Amino acid sequence: MDLNALLHAFTPSLTSVAMLLAFFTYLAIAGSILPGRIVPGVTLSDSTRLHYRCNGLLLLILLVSLLGIGGWMDLVSPTAIADRGLELLSTTLIFSLFVTLLLYMAGCRSRSQSSSFKPHFTGNLIHDWWFGIQLNPQFMGIDLKFYFVRAGMMGWLLINLSVLAKCIQETDLSRSMILYQIFCVLYILDYFFYEEYMTSTWDIIAERLGFMLVFGDLVWIPFTFSIQGWWLLKNEVELTTAAVIANCLVFLIGYLVFRGANKQKHDFKKNPKALIWGRPPKVVGGKLLASGYWGIARHSNYLGDLLLALSFSLPCGTSSPVPYFYPIYLFILLIWRERRDEARCAQKYKEIWAEYTKLVPWRILPYAY
Repeated sequence: MDLNALLHAFTPSLTSVAMLLAFFTYLAIAGSILPGRIVPGVTLSDSTRLHYRCNGLLLLILLVSLLGIGGWMDLVSPTAIADRGLELLSTTLIFSLFVTLLLYMAGCRSRSQSSSFKPHFTGNLIHDWWFGIQLNPQFMGIDLKFYFVRAGMMGWLLINLSVLAKCIQETDLSRSMILYQIFCVLYILDYFFYEEYMTSTWDIIAERLGFMLVFGDLVWIPFTFSIQGWWLLKNEVELTTAAVIANCLVFLIGYLVFRGANKQKHDFKKNPKALIWGRPPKVVGGKLLASGYWGIARHSNYLGDLLLALSFSLPCGTSSPVPYFYPIYLFILLIWRERRDEARCAQKYKEIWAEYTKLVPWRILPYAY
């Protein structure tokens, strides 16, 4: 592809804009009216709590069903996203920049003193634009932070399904593509099945909404997490039965650690007396869980996340590093985030954290780090 063709492929069109707006409009309207469990968020510093309508799984199933019916009736093309991948990437990037500008302007004008809307300025324009200045900005009653991460996860699945449709249309469906698609579908469905767990994550409870999160949710998640699918569309990889079994084991172990650790943390925050692996939890200083996965290693959920990311790339074989961009990036990100978390926890919990680290000395990978 020459430079002119590449620039043309990246240039947003009215069609890509319409597709993106239709997607965001659907999420806003259907997400507000479809039934779902109302989950209270964590108590903020001003003693207020946000409440989240966790209907993402129903929202996703309905969206995929509508698109499937539309494809069957020739109203929409199943390969529309795959055909316009670069267009949609640039369109979403421009949208993210525009949204971040609006968020910054709205934050600057805010006079609210509530934890959710109070502006936080550092005096550094780039820092404030990147990390955001409001904790939980809203638009027409919609919590934007929760909305954007939901959009990113659903966008990832829609891209994968469109790539799958294009693969079926143009080539033979390989074991590698089937395995990759199954792993991603299971992971994304699991995410929305346990969507309420997202309400207790660091991104939701502590990170302000700026370009970092907006770009991460709307661009990074759907367009980089799907690199393996795009790569398999153009490259043929034949896996042996042994490779398939090994890949499934990596996914299964990663899932058990990732989901198990996150579930234990979430359950502990809701009920500090909840049993962990059938036993009363061991708690340090009345605040820090030191049982289950959290008694084996600090941030053990990161290990599960890394194994899952690796399982998404293993179906691509070892002929190219390109499909391994996601697990490599995630490894770097989680090491950085783990060190940042350690520093924040040491500052927040002080002596309790020191006691916990003596009890649980391993970080992410037991007996190695």
